[in-house]
Amino acid sequence: MQSGISKQVPTLILDRRTIAALMTPRDYVDAVEEAFRSHADSEVDVPLPMHIPVERGGFHAKGARLDLDRHYVAVKVNGNFPRNPGAGLPTIQGVVLLCDGDDGSLLAVMDSIEITLRRTAAATALAARFLAPEGADCVAICGCGKQGRAQLAALAEALPLRRALVWDLAPEKATVFAQHMSKALRLDVTAVANAPEATRSSKVIVTATTARMPFLSKDMVPQGAFVAAVGADSPEKSELAPELMAGATIVVDLLAQAVTMGDLHHAIVAGLVTTEDVHAQLGDLIAGRKPGRTSPDETIVFDSTGIALQDVASSARIWQRAVEEKVGLPFTFSAH
Repeated sequence: MQSGISKQVPTLILDRRTIAALMTPRDYVDAVEEAFRSHADSEVDVPLPMHIPVERGGFHAKGARLDLDRHYVAVKVNGNFPRNPGAGLPTIQGVVLLCDGDDGSLLAVMDSIEITLRRTAAATALAARFLAPEGADCVAICGCGKQGRAQLAALAEALPLRRALVWDLAPEKATVFAQHMSKALRLDVTAVANAPEATRSSKVIVTATTARMPFLSKDMVPQGAFVAAVGADSPEKSELAPELMAGATIVVDLLAQAVTMGDLHHAIVAGLVTTEDVHAQLGDLIAGRKPGRTSPDETIVFDSTGIALQDVASSARIWQRAVEEKVGLPFTFSAH
């Protein structure tokens, strides 16, 4: 690992298209796995996010330190506006600031959309490695936005999938999703009319919506399923009924964060779950400190609130590749 003060280099400005060309889904899985392993080894700093509500949505700022080939610090500021697609704008948009943790140099300013999509899906793929039932070949995707597409792409690499059942409150979105992803992944992807039709036939279920009230209930989930809940990334959002959480083995990305947002938060508020009921953090599974699935009949929920370490690890790898391939716009914000 490099240390000490290094010669200042220009800041790289990286747009979404450039970032997409530098990384594959497997690259994100590798980066995120390294981040969670480091977390299990206590080699990181992860403050809780800051959330700023506004009338039509909200902003959050997430930051962390991660030691890789050098000391990295990254802070991501994202706006989340669920009504934006109706105006032709993305639901989530923002930037990631990647810094050198030794001298404070701003290494890169990156568009956050691609990073947020792919690093979130990478965590699900990692969790599925330990928690999905053996031989699971059908996945239900609830929520057919860009995150749903990233989730399916990541799981198609992690599991022996043969088909996917997809549902959205807007049926036309599910239809377009099915058509596009069938071609992109060469997978049997079928749009269905309601959520239970998708989930009751699947042993892997992903919820990737902007729901503020839980819609996935215990009776919609077959025994032995793996549920990845990724949409509830703020205290106001909720996808899973507390009764479902109470009857499942619970794994979280970061316990300190999951108790303040996500579906674990709501189950605790409902009085049906406590922190003692949480089986493990994802890093514990990766480091071998806690077991993954122990029974084919075990229903498991992965409460994925999205942590800053995923952003640091992903943006560090993107920056390294951008430097190697000499891409991005170099810019000097200040001079000595």
